[in-house]
Amino acid sequence: MSAHTTTSPSPTKNAPGPRAGSGITFSRVLRSEWIKVTTVRSTVILIASTVLVMVGLAVLAAWGYAQLAQSINDGSLPADLQAQGPGSPAVDALTTPSSGLIFGQLLIASLAVVLIASEWATGMIRSTMVAVPGRTPALLAKTVVAAAVAFLVGLLSAMVSYLIAQPILGSQDLDFALTEEGVLASIINTGTFLALVAVISMSLGTLLRNTAGGVVTAVGIFFVLPVILQLLSGLAAWIPDAARFLPGEAGNKMAAVTAAEDALTQLQGGLVMGAWALAFLVAALIATKKRDV
Repeated sequence: MSAHTTTSPSPTKNAPGPRAGSGITFSRVLRSEWIKVTTVRSTVILIASTVLVMVGLAVLAAWGYAQLAQSINDGSLPADLQAQGPGSPAVDALTTPSSGLIFGQLLIASLAVVLIASEWATGMIRSTMVAVPGRTPALLAKTVVAAAVAFLVGLLSAMVSYLIAQPILGSQDLDFALTEEGVLASIINTGTFLALVAVISMSLGTLLRNTAGGVVTAVGIFFVLPVILQLLSGLAAWIPDAARFLPGEAGNKMAAVTAAEDALTQLQGGLVMGAWALAFLVAALIATKKRDV
């Protein structure tokens, strides 16, 4: 009796190996985070609402400037406004595209905090950190996507506001071209400012890991702290100078068309706001690497 032997194929020859390019890359992490943001209905509704309200506020501002110019031209301006000095509607009208920025930064700050802090609060962040080998790429991807969404919201809102406001302003010869000095930069910087607001707010959400605490802190930094320093400005000469370098104050100068003599310019405001955003982001990255998930 002879033994019958069979030769089985080598498993290394027939077993499917890893597909080329199937590893985790930063671009794929970005795409994953983009899908997360754009497929959640409540997030999409909030983004659309932000655009609508920013445009609506700009339209109201344009109507107000047109009414003011008409009152000045026909001499029907109320006496109290005449005593205060009505200003120049033609100059003020240049700020129309960014008129909704105050409301926009509030919603973008809240949205950015919620996007990251809710994952920490519910424990969903663990799934992200397991899927992505390093914590730094995961947090950077979330921040980049949030900043990109915020930039698009600001840019779209400012551009649509400009287009809609022109016929309203034109009724009193207040309309202006995009080539007017500082106008196009103001429109672009409206988006840039909101992007930096998103970076700061994402960092706050990461540091605090609490949605309510992050939102309240963001509101305090951008809205409450400038008011407090303004109230205290009479106590020391350095307080008004220091207030210029707060994130919200510097960011608003980014979207300003004209600047007062002692105020930050668009570029200076952008540099200060960028420095704040970088500082908060670095702190969030360090905390994410050192603290438990």
